[in-house]
Amino acid sequence: MSSLLALIDSPQDLKKLERQQLPALAAELRTFLVESVARTGGHLASNLGVVELTIALHYIFNTPEDRLVWDVGHQTYPHKILTGRREAMENLRKPSGIAGFPRRSESIYDTFGTGHSSTSISAALGMAIAAREAGSDRRSVAIIGDGAMTAGMAFEALNNAGDMDANLLVILNDNDMSISNNVGALNNYLARLLSGRFYDSVRQSGKKMLDIVPPVKEFAKRAEEHAKGMVTPGTLFEEFGFNYIGPIDGHDLPALLDTLGNIRELKGMQFLHIVTQKGKGFLPAEDNPNKYHGVSKFDPCNGVPHAS
Repeated sequence: MSSLLALIDSPQDLKKLERQQLPALAAELRTFLVESVARTGGHLASNLGVVELTIALHYIFNTPEDRLVWDVGHQTYPHKILTGRREAMENLRKPSGIAGFPRRSESIYDTFGTGHSSTSISAALGMAIAAREAGSDRRSVAIIGDGAMTAGMAFEALNNAGDMDANLLVILNDNDMSISNNVGALNNYLARLLSGRFYDSVRQSGKKMLDIVPPVKEFAKRAEEHAKGMVTPGTLFEEFGFNYIGPIDGHDLPALLDTLGNIRELKGMQFLHIVTQKGKGFLPAEDNPNKYHGVSKFDPCNGVPHAS
């Protein structure tokens, strides 16, 4: 069987694939990641956890015109591989090779140089405001983990975003929450529903009509919050002014594609909560993600480190 990954040197190449080919690409990309990092060392578990998300983002959004900002940046190996740096992975983190984090001088797809935690939302917000002021419909996306989201800098950015009315999407990559029954078919369906343009247009039209009767508007707002709160933990982010969607399974490519496709068409501030598993697809890393967070060279068959 021919390699799909070998056909991908840019997101434009990725978009030439049919949707039904993408799960096979994800499996191939995981295998490549394990074999590549086994030879060079580097971050592994976090990268295995964002394979589907990275594919979906570059498939749906118009990168590099649309801006992707990865928090910390140690989980950007799939991003680098899909943006023309697959062969350069052999020299990952070497003096003459590519960086282990996004680097603006390395690629037009690396929109923000990272390495520090919790800076992605403020950076993406700045890009979104710049696009708005330029009259551009360019989208800005911040991808942040649940650990980085706990920092004051991230919450300060969320708070500032509430008054900006910019086209900003924040994706919370939650890999500390178990993928259980509450992140299944119902939540994936609700995510597609709540991110759809019909729901959004009804929501916005209702707000305009209810502005005439403030008490009724407040009642409707609380009713919507209650309805969402019954199935989602997003009330906090709604209070910041975001339209909260999720949580959804971050390894369900069809759900990610549908939801991100809907969100791409929406205006304003959106918040997508996805649940992923560190080390996904490589059993040693699934069993011990902390051990395989940053690794030296190892045997890709069993995960055993090479003798130093």
